Amino acid sequence: MLNRTQTIKRTAIVLALAGALGSQSVLASNWLMLQGTEPADQAPSAKLWGFVQIDYQKTDDTKLKAGAGAGESAAFNQMAPQLDTSQGFNVRRARLAVRGANFPLDNKVNYFLMAEFGNNGITTGGSASQGQLTDASVTLNHIPGARVRLGLFKTPGSEEGMKGIPVFNYVNFTNVTDRLLLERTFDNSTGDASRNGSAGAFRDTGIQVFDAFRKGEWEHSYALMVGNGSGLAMTDKDSDLDLYGYFSTEKIFGDSQGARRHGMKFYAWMQNGNRTIDNTSGNNRDRSGVGTTYFDGKYRLSAEYIRADGMIYNGTTAARTPDNGGTFSVLKDQKSAGYYLDLGYRIQPNLELNVRYDRLNNATDANGDGGSAAERQFTTTTLGGQYFLNKKTSVRLNYEIRDAEAPNLASSAGANVILSGLDNRVSAQVMMIF
Repeated sequence: MLNRTQTIKRTAIVLALAGALGSQSVLASNWLMLQGTEPADQAPSAKLWGFVQIDYQKTDDTKLKAGAGAGESAAFNQMAPQLDTSQGFNVRRARLAVRGANFPLDNKVNYFLMAEFGNNGITTGGSASQGQLTDASVTLNHIPGARVRLGLFKTPGSEEGMKGIPVFNYVNFTNVTDRLLLERTFDNSTGDASRNGSAGAFRDTGIQVFDAFRKGEWEHSYALMVGNGSGLAMTDKDSDLDLYGYFSTEKIFGDSQGARRHGMKFYAWMQNGNRTIDNTSGNNRDRSGVGTTYFDGKYRLSAEYIRADGMIYNGTTAARTPDNGGTFSVLKDQKSAGYYLDLGYRIQPNLELNVRYDRLNNATDANGDGGSAAERQFTTTTLGGQYFLNKKTSVRLNYEIRDAEAPNLASSAGANVILSGLDNRVSAQVMMIF
């Protein structure tokens, strides 16, 4: 595992690289800049906007074939977040936001506020509720090369986590992102518990120094952040702060701008922190990754490799649903790694075909919690398409071919018998931005 000295050294290297890039700072079309800044002298004082996503999802609802829950519904074949039905419609996300800048007293200050009203991991679990605040930040743009963002916002990290949901190309996240990066919180009184708060939503409360620098056709970006490590909760739960580091370099094609800017990007990131589990503090939660993206308007490619060390989300006990006695669990000391490959092709300006393969090798450390018997391999091939009715309204259709196994156990072992019931999944989504 990484210790704090190693982490500080890594973040120092990232900062040194960013400083060495030198040159002119620009308002760039990357996620750090799109979400944390506003165009200089152009942004309104307040811009109200938002989006709505309505989903339909379905599996065959194959029942558990072994274990204490044999004959009951399997959690992995149910719709999130309630896990009480295998098919149906859902208002997945309904977000309302306001952002702006150019205040009379200081036009170098901008802000971002957003709340979630949909039915998802943010608005369910313990004290979570409809109308959950997801973003509340202020950015100070006074220091050349070192903008300062404070408050609650997306942490620098994985492309899939940082990407704006309105331009996400699929209905569901990959296995590696969902299980390693989308953090859940649980009742700390026991290792097997119910969710007691909002999903982390790739966000934290803290302070971030960041900027982007343009040199010819290339743009280089960096971010360093210190946060509470408590997701959407506003205060620090355990007095342990998280460290985040991010660096990217991108070749920009032409003069395209916005969330779907044309370019080729390479990036690396790391996150290091501790969590309290079972009333015991100091449990490491370390994550890191490298990746690349490419988009030229017709072809789209992205790939990312992610590693996790320490605390690992482990699903529900025996794959049972909460209604049938299943409780959520966390491995305190394990290792995992995974990746995804994503391809898209615009056969027409308003029609894109997609294919994505993702794999997660979860709990791979034989000396960690559960030993080699705890290892699980998840693979999903997603076939999909997107139809863009206009610039702000789109329809997505996905078919996920899903598979899971316990590679170190016999095929007749209970874990593999249970996992053999993992269904393929059909999902459809309509999204409108306003």
